[in-house]
Formats: sequence, structure tokens, C-alpha cells
Amino acid sequence: MNLGQWIGLIAIMISLYILWQIREVLLLIFAAVVLATTLNRLALRFQKFGMKRGLAVLLSVAIFFAGVIGFFWLIVPPFAQQFHELTYRVPQGFNRFNMWVDELRNRIPEQIAPYIPDINSLIEQAQPLLNRALGNSFAFVSGSLEVVLKILLVLVLTGMLLTDPTAYRKVFVRLFPSFYRRRVDGILDKCELSLEGWITGAFFAVCVVGLMSMVGLSVLGVKAALALGVLAGFMNLIPNLGPTMSVVPAMAIALLDNPWKAVAVLILYFFIQQIESNFITPVVMAHQVSLLPAVTLIAQLFFVTFFGFLGLFLALPLTVVAKIWVQEVLVKDVLDQWGKQEEDDTENNTELVIVSEFAVVSEHQEVEGNKDEES
Repeated sequence: MNLGQWIGLIAIMISLYILWQIREVLLLIFAAVVLATTLNRLALRFQKFGMKRGLAVLLSVAIFFAGVIGFFWLIVPPFAQQFHELTYRVPQGFNRFNMWVDELRNRIPEQIAPYIPDINSLIEQAQPLLNRALGNSFAFVSGSLEVVLKILLVLVLTGMLLTDPTAYRKVFVRLFPSFYRRRVDGILDKCELSLEGWITGAFFAVCVVGLMSMVGLSVLGVKAALALGVLAGFMNLIPNLGPTMSVVPAMAIALLDNPWKAVAVLILYFFIQQIESNFITPVVMAHQVSLLPAVTLIAQLFFVTFFGFLGLFLALPLTVVAKIWVQEVLVKDVLDQWGKQEEDDTENNTELVIVSEFAVVSEHQEVEGNKDEES
């Protein structure tokens, strides 16, 4: 390698190191881009009805904030009341379960009794985990100010991007060489359409899952069915892991009434997720975003490892955008073109050889024909 190649390699390594150090900032910027793209597409739909740009943007932002405020207004008050009740109901449940285990020990043979777990020993073994969870909760509360600042940063960036999205898009395109800018602009169009498709499919799935959860919980007589249904729909935005996380508070609240309700809630959520994964997602999302399930799960594990909870929440849109860039730039523009010029040159040389051989054969036949005529 010459000096120029070494300098280029060092520059790439330094750039990757800087990008790694600011990865959280880049993720917040991406979150603002996704939110701005969503609100901008909604504003464009309002503009099709003859509404001016400023009024359309204000209406889109108002709908977004109304949805956020309504979500927390529906979720926080019922959960605060129910989880406060859990603080003294759960110990009662543990005591009742321990009495039931003691009665069972007295009725079964002595050879099997040692294999039945003791609730007290389980609590002692789980004590370190509980202490660690409490420590994480305190750390979460202490870091709540940082979370609020990040949310404000995303909202401010979203507002700036919504004011004039075309100008920011031109700035991004100009970061590429002049011969490739039109290509980048086309890739950005595909990214925008794919994000719109993901948002449309995800919104439909959220509504269906939330409605089915609310109706099912209401039939079972579980308290706070509306709040739990909204939470189940919202957590459905996190594929694979979200439904598992949403069933925990539903089962905890159902356990306050009767243990069989908790089991019924688990069966209900399992049934809803089977419908969502086998019917809703294949029919809706397959037409919007074509992602393999294994790729989605691997992307979630990757982004949650390096970016935390926000990376888990943004794993799917990040994967959608990354797939387009890899497919268009790496596959089509690099790998598909790799060695293609040499193949074309080889084919052209082969055609020239064939034409030359054909010309020689024709000339030879013509000479033989002239000799026959002279004879």
C-alpha cells in the first residue's frame, strides 16, 4: 500500500470511531427523521385536499400530540391505581401459595415431598435479582431528566425538519459526489415510501391488536381493559418481544381478581398474537415491507445491544432503511457491477474472434470458388 492508501485507511478508521462515539446522537436524529417523515406524509395528504402547507403541518402535529397525550391519559392513571394495589396483593398471594404447597406436602408421599419447591427458598434465591431490579429502577428514575431532554431534542429536530424538508434533503444529497447525487435522491424516495408502508401496516396492526385485546379483557372482566388494550397495541410496534412484555401487566392485574383470570389472559394474548403473526402481518406488512422474520429478530438483538431500548423500538424502521441502502448501493451498484466490465470485454473479444474466423472462412471459400471457375 502506498502513502495515499494508508491515509485513506486511517481516515476511514477515525470516521468509524467518531460515528461509534456519537451513535446515540445519530439514533436520536434518525428517530426525528422517522417522525418528521410520518408527519410530512400526513401533511401531504392534507395538502391534496387543497389545504395550505403551514396549516397541514400544524394539523399533523396536533394529531400527533393529541395521540401522545391521549395514550398517557389512558395508560398512567389506571396503572398507577392497579399497581399500587399489587404492592399488598402480591405478598398475600405468595402466602396463600405457600399454604397450598404445605398442604400438598402433607398429602403426597414422603419420597416426592423434597422435590416440591418451597416459596420461602425461592424468595431467598430471587432476592439478589429483586435488589438488582430495584437498583435499575432507581437508576431509571435518576436518568429520567436525560430521557426528557432526549425527547425534547427529537421533537425540536422534528419541527425543524418539517419546516422545510426539501432543503435538508438537498444538503444530505450534496454530501455525495456529483455523478451519484441523482442516484441517492432516488434511494431516498424508496426509503420514504418504505417507511410510509411500514407506518401504515404498523398502525393497522396496532389498532387490530389493541381492539382485540380490549374486547377480550372486557369479556373476561379484567380491570383497566381499555388501558391494557392500548398498551398491547402500542407494544405491538416492537415485533417478537413487545407482545411478551405487554402480557405481564395484564396478567398481574388479572391476578388481583382470581388466579384463573391470569391464565385466561395468557391464553387470550397467545391467541391474539397467533392471529397477528399468521394473518395480519403476512397480509398487511408483506405488501408494505418485505422482511424475513429471522432478519427482524437479529436486527432487534443487534440494535438493543448497541443502542438500548430506543434501538429496540427503532429496530424495524432502521432495518427497513438499511435494507434499501444495502440492496441499492452495495448489491446493485457495487457487487452486481463488480467484474461486469471484464465480462463485457470478454464477450466482445469473443464476438470479434468469431466474426474474424467467419470472415477467414468466407474468404477461403471465395478463393476456392474462384479456382474452380478458372479450372
